[in-house]
Amino acid sequence: MTSAWPAASTRAMSEFDPNPEFDSDAAIRIPVTDVFDLHSIPPRDVKAAVEGYLEEADRLGLSALRIIHGRGIGVQRETVRKILARTPFVIDFRDAPAEAGGWGATIVTLRFAEGDSVENTCPVDEP
Repeated sequence: MTSAWPAASTRAMSEFDPNPEFDSDAAIRIPVTDVFDLHSIPPRDVKAAVEGYLEEADRLGLSALRIIHGRGIGVQRETVRKILARTPFVIDFRDAPAEAGGWGATIVTLRFAEGDSVENTCPVDEP
């Protein structure tokens, strides 16, 4: 016995979908800044997203980053820190200060690009 459910379902979705050409599996370009908030990244994509972010941040010459992974039970934090520990251009990482997220965020120091100055590399918002 065949069912009309898939055909009806597909037809109904295309009628109400404001962007039927949208491919949910397509890569999405995210602007790279010195702060990366993982709250909007599905857990299955965190590893690839953090790896890509670090590569792009290094390519852009950023040397101080803040990765916001949230407090939770520490799964995202552990994933982020494993990636940081094996990334050759990461020279240091630690919990963010309390005013920048505490243990819900990690401050990352990348190797300095030539011409960088420490004064211009702090990702913590100043009051």
